[in-house]
Amino acid sequence: MKFFKNILLAFSFLVTFISNGQVSAVHLTCEMTENPLAVIQNQPRLSWQLVSNKLNVSQTAFQILVSSSEEKLKKNEADIWDSKKVVSNKNLQITFSGNSLKSETKYFWKVKIWDQDNKESKWSKIASFRIAPSESDLNPIWIGAITKADSHLPEGRNYHAATFKKEKKEAIINASDSLSRRSIMLRKPFEVKKEIKEAVVYISGLGHYELTINGKKIGNSEFAPLWTDYDKTVNYNTYELTANELQNGENVIGVLLGNGMYNMLAERYAKFFVSFGPPTLFFKMKVVYKDGSEEIIKSDASWKYSKSPITFNSIFGGEDYNANLEQKGWNSKGFNDADWKKVVVQEAPKGGLKAQTAPPITIQKKYDVKEVKQPKPELYVFNMGQNLSGFPTLKVKGKKGQTVRVWVGEGLNDDGTVGQGRSGKPYYYDYTLKGEEVEEWTPKFSYYGFQYIQIENINYKETKNVNLPTIVALQSNFIYNSAGEAGSFKSSNEIFNKAHELINNSIKSNFQSVFTDCPQREKLGWLEEVHLNGPGLMFNYNLESYIPAIMQNISDSQRENGLIPTIVPEYVVFGGDFTDSPEWGVTGVILPWMYYEYYGDASLIEKYYPVMKGYVDYLTTKSKSHIVSYGLGDWYDYGTHAAGYSKNSPIALSATSHYFYGASLVAKAAKLLNKKEDIEKYETLTSDIKKAFNDEFFNKETKQYGTSSQFSNAVPVFMDIVEPQYKAEVMQNLLADIKAKGDRLTTGDVGNRYLFQALARNGENETMYKMNNHYDAPGYGFQIKFGLTTLTEQWDPRKGNSWNHFMMGQIEEWFYQSLAGIVSDDANPGFKHFFIQPEVVGDMTFVKASYNSIYGKIVSSWEKKDGKLILKVEIPANTSATIKLPVSKNSEIKVNKKAANLGFDEKDKKPTLELGSGIYTIESKI
Repeated sequence: MKFFKNILLAFSFLVTFISNGQVSAVHLTCEMTENPLAVIQNQPRLSWQLVSNKLNVSQTAFQILVSSSEEKLKKNEADIWDSKKVVSNKNLQITFSGNSLKSETKYFWKVKIWDQDNKESKWSKIASFRIAPSESDLNPIWIGAITKADSHLPEGRNYHAATFKKEKKEAIINASDSLSRRSIMLRKPFEVKKEIKEAVVYISGLGHYELTINGKKIGNSEFAPLWTDYDKTVNYNTYELTANELQNGENVIGVLLGNGMYNMLAERYAKFFVSFGPPTLFFKMKVVYKDGSEEIIKSDASWKYSKSPITFNSIFGGEDYNANLEQKGWNSKGFNDADWKKVVVQEAPKGGLKAQTAPPITIQKKYDVKEVKQPKPELYVFNMGQNLSGFPTLKVKGKKGQTVRVWVGEGLNDDGTVGQGRSGKPYYYDYTLKGEEVEEWTPKFSYYGFQYIQIENINYKETKNVNLPTIVALQSNFIYNSAGEAGSFKSSNEIFNKAHELINNSIKSNFQSVFTDCPQREKLGWLEEVHLNGPGLMFNYNLESYIPAIMQNISDSQRENGLIPTIVPEYVVFGGDFTDSPEWGVTGVILPWMYYEYYGDASLIEKYYPVMKGYVDYLTTKSKSHIVSYGLGDWYDYGTHAAGYSKNSPIALSATSHYFYGASLVAKAAKLLNKKEDIEKYETLTSDIKKAFNDEFFNKETKQYGTSSQFSNAVPVFMDIVEPQYKAEVMQNLLADIKAKGDRLTTGDVGNRYLFQALARNGENETMYKMNNHYDAPGYGFQIKFGLTTLTEQWDPRKGNSWNHFMMGQIEEWFYQSLAGIVSDDANPGFKHFFIQPEVVGDMTFVKASYNSIYGKIVSSWEKKDGKLILKVEIPANTSATIKLPVSKNSEIKVNKKAANLGFDEKDKKPTLELGSGIYTIESKI
């Protein structure tokens, strides 16, 4: 709801500013976030966008005012910082340069700008930011029901429980105290006796928590805080309370705790066991009264706890709830907690306490029952219409003590019942009724990937059997990160449209605390998909404050020897290539560069340069004569063989190419950061790896690399390893292999991006079109033919495990960059300047795409009509674009119905236009 309110607000701004023709500053952010509550930087960076209905609008100067109160700012009293008029065209990442900022303090700011005609804008709307407390300010005390020492939980990360026999699993579970795995409720009454100015809560409940004050839930997060390596970093969340959330007299803080990934030890299905300790709570509320006095309410030995009605909760196994254990009003005033126990002060997690700056997970969509079937008497299977990550909500009525068991799954068995054979079983939810009219329940601490819900021994809607409970209503809740969507894509090709939909449903399903591989059996942050799908992810979602959290997790997981493991956070050590594979680890080097390219922000390169360098240095220790010979290679490459390790292409070719890729980016980073001692070192290393790669894998007679596979030839073309004099022939060999395979790919998880982009960036978009415009395997159309709503792990859904993997979604980059033609400019990162160079391929008649860049909305929309190519583009204020038109040199071209001043790109053989900001319609005769 908040997202839609923001859209309406932004739209109302836009209408106002366009109607009066003014340029104005909107969408003010601090550290890439609107009105952030926990800024960790001492000198935060401020940004804004410009809107105007005029053409060629740019900024020439700005003035920022920062105040300690909104009242002062309204009077233009800048007691914290007045930048004065600064002559600059920069409207992003302006470093705060005012008076020293205090922790746990809120500041208010606004900006005005001068345009290219030196016209002064009105002041923007007021924005705010709050400086986070330091860890010493927080002075955390952790509380719960049992100490870690008394819990007897397993230590270490070598419990790959999915491979354990039943007896071994049971022995590990039974060795622990059951209280250490139990969901608990904690409460603390406190008094408010004066008028409140502000109240701010800092909380971390591990693994996950739900916070209420006076019985009302605070925030809309699910599974908060986001997962981390709790031995290195522990996230806390920040909430500002409104006046009506606290009342004069007695108030009550209530916190419900669950296990999450912090304490993964439970019966039923488990991919792994890992425990950092029993459920634990840190809480601090700072209340500032209008008379200037302050009060701190924090977690300490004065709190009380009781077991919650959640009798079982496991992130991998499900959740049980006994409504007969509810204690009405437990989190409100007037409740008698005499039977509750005093909490124990627990050992703190090892990780440093840090403000969570990435967006929370929330319920984003809800689905009602689409279809109901009864494969057996009194057994119902509900098709919810969408495969997703989440949990159900059920409304039920029946007798006290009756239990409803809810099974969920992605697919069905042959007999029509829900199947979990491929996705991790058993996983289910049990709800025990208290016997009231209609009872509603939604699980809180476990989610799964599912489209179907199975419930047996029930009535549905009508009570036909009085001895059975009746399901009155059922919904599925789709949860994913609330970062928001950045892009849109639609075309005349239904395969591409449906593929876009499937891929994004899978991305959303795995867009959790981390980008997971699948939302059911693993829920692990396998790294390769982040960089291989990186451009598609960034075009589709607002990742400005999410990617820094990924890099923090990568940094936390990096070993002392420089190794970056394949999964981050590394909750379980699989060992061998499943822990250490260059195509996965190199994400820590590539991702900061992608972030810079899309957001114009080099801060991740600066902050994590030691991580990037450390990983390349680690690969150097693993290399022999600059060749790295281990790893998973082109995982799940396509062929008649079983999916898994690369079979079509040499592992060493894959590993060494990524060693080269990483070294080249570290050399580039050294240059950007002016690390003089490293520039020559890594440029030389890059050159040495390139020579060794070509010596080892290139056949000068055949002009082929490796095994002559598509992966073998596409990778050196994409990464610019092939020597220029051989590139054309290597490309021809690549095209010949694709044609010999019936215009089908043979690459896998790693190779798809390199194949797609080797074709797209070298004028072979018609081949890309043929390779993906069909309903056969391998291809997106084959999955569409099966009626699926998410992308599966393998091209043939009948094979493999998960039906909700986005790792094969690399075509998104082609949709945006080639079909729509929205391409960033390396020389002007963040889309300060960019290219619109659409490709008109096959029998396609239109493409419509948009991307909300950090400067504003970019639109590229083309249509073939009446012998013309009509291209509509939108260029944000304070940016410019080069348009490359896919028409002949002599084509008649008009811009907004006027003759255009054209250039010509000799390399691409395309007419060009240089345009400033604005909305344009460009017509060309085809």
